Amino acid sequence: MGQERVAARLGEIPETALWTLYHRALEARRPDTLLADPKAVELVDRIDFPFEERFGASETQAQLQALRVACFDREVTDFLAREPRGTVVCLGEGLETQYWRVDNGRAQWLTVDLPEMVALREELLPPGPRQRYLAADVTEPGWAEEVDRGREVLVSAQGLLMYLRPAQVRALIAGCAEQFPGGSLVLDAVPRWFGRLTTEGHLQSHHYRAPAMPWAMDAAERDKLRTASPSVAAVRDVRPVGGRGLVGALLPLALAVPPLAARRPSVTVLEFAGGVDDGQ
Repeated sequence: MGQERVAARLGEIPETALWTLYHRALEARRPDTLLADPKAVELVDRIDFPFEERFGASETQAQLQALRVACFDREVTDFLAREPRGTVVCLGEGLETQYWRVDNGRAQWLTVDLPEMVALREELLPPGPRQRYLAADVTEPGWAEEVDRGREVLVSAQGLLMYLRPAQVRALIAGCAEQFPGGSLVLDAVPRWFGRLTTEGHLQSHHYRAPAMPWAMDAAERDKLRTASPSVAAVRDVRPVGGRGLVGALLPLALAVPPLAARRPSVTVLEFAGGVDDGQ
């Protein structure tokens, strides 16, 4: 007998967790997948939700989602290679299954999300001994006190910041930079043209309209993130690699040819200055 199906009835922005989960699973089901994610497939099969009716079944969108997710996976994998017992803090994680894709068996993982998402995650993905789920608003500073400062820290904000106000994004970056000296933050951003489509209500496909995304950033603007805090020591672009079919053929052009390269979605790493021992 299979597991009982779990209903998922979420608000507008939390529902985006189902959109991203579904597209990861759609890509993962392919024999030539770019993202092996059996846990995502398992969750989509278990959740009682009309995924295809609500979101459609765009293989191109699924591939693009996989390429974005792979950027985050590479950064976390590299971090854990350097700091095998480090802490990965996942802000607004939703139903992301990264832990099951890249965990090294030694790291600590902290998920920080809204109470309704944490409740659903606990039911579908019960935390293991090195995982902890914290129900909290990421825009409030209190969650940072729950992070073990005795370990190196990488903070991941995947699919999150675009739903915050610009002032909230700056405050979150500044807070991370100051709370986690020597750490890093991996984030993604939609370009400004895309953000405008969402705030004007024009981004709709099938039976789904994307929520407004108040914060947007063109890829060429990433260095402006330094201004959020003097403790932001370096800014680095993380580029997708690979791709299949037409997406794979066009990706190098989108990354290199203006104006596409300057106005594309982006994944960025912010590296934070260390403490007084780091040459200060």
